[in-house]
Amino acid sequence: MESSVATSGRLADWRVRHRASLDEARYNVRVFLKDKLAVLGLVIIIGTITMAVFAPWIAPYPQQGQGESNLKERFEAPSAKHLMGTDNLGRDILSRVVYGARIPLVISFTVTAVIVLIGVPLGGIAGYYGGRIDEVVMRVTDVFLAFPSLVLAITFVAFLGPSIRNVMIAIVVSWWPWYTRLVRGVAVSLRERPYVEAARTMGVRDSVIIFRHILPNAFGPVIVQMTLDIGTVILAAAALSFVGLGAQPPTPEWGLMISEGRQYILDYWWIGSFAGVAIFVLVLAFNFVGDGLRDVLDPRSKR
Repeated sequence: MESSVATSGRLADWRVRHRASLDEARYNVRVFLKDKLAVLGLVIIIGTITMAVFAPWIAPYPQQGQGESNLKERFEAPSAKHLMGTDNLGRDILSRVVYGARIPLVISFTVTAVIVLIGVPLGGIAGYYGGRIDEVVMRVTDVFLAFPSLVLAITFVAFLGPSIRNVMIAIVVSWWPWYTRLVRGVAVSLRERPYVEAARTMGVRDSVIIFRHILPNAFGPVIVQMTLDIGTVILAAAALSFVGLGAQPPTPEWGLMISEGRQYILDYWWIGSFAGVAIFVLVLAFNFVGDGLRDVLDPRSKR
């Protein structure tokens, strides 16, 4: 009894200390939920993640979803037995679409996380210190930004060899400068703020100021950009697989499925079409959520 009373007391104290943060969080959730498209996008993303996690139980033909062929049922049109039809090797397309959801999600989340871990600290350091450090970091960033991201990614994959891992490396190499430039601009505006000056005056180390005061206040636009870029990474990974530089057969990757179905598009349209629809819906969902988060995290939208 005493322990439960003590726990309740600590919880009440925590709520009192963080009342402002809790109120702001509730307000942000309400703003987000008012955006019907953002909520729809979130539902689609959660549904896709669920589909990817439980693919062995959701896919009607799990073995075909992983690449096993069934030549007796080649080129079957959508029907009650195969809701999305079968491909040139007789594999159930619905099963392959379900299993294929895993790859773009893993690639996009992993790549985006690594990009943030590289680009955000570099942008914070460059914006906070300025001078030569800023000049060196931003000139290196400009070199990478001088090339179109997808062209640069194709170049790196062609050099490293076609594989999903190399696709992820190539996208990271070509995408990190965007976050460095974004965070650097925010850090430049924050380094002269009174609370940063006060921390310097008190002798707080630069690394502490950057990672506790500068970067946390820059994460609003970073989170929005991350959400939007996840969709862009999905498109880039699918494009690389489409041209043969990403996933290799029989991997159930959506871009590869479109590539395999393009030669049959006039007679057997369903082979590549459903994978294309899956990419379209998932990328659109991330864009909807990104727009919703922008409304929540942009202070001007709260006026």
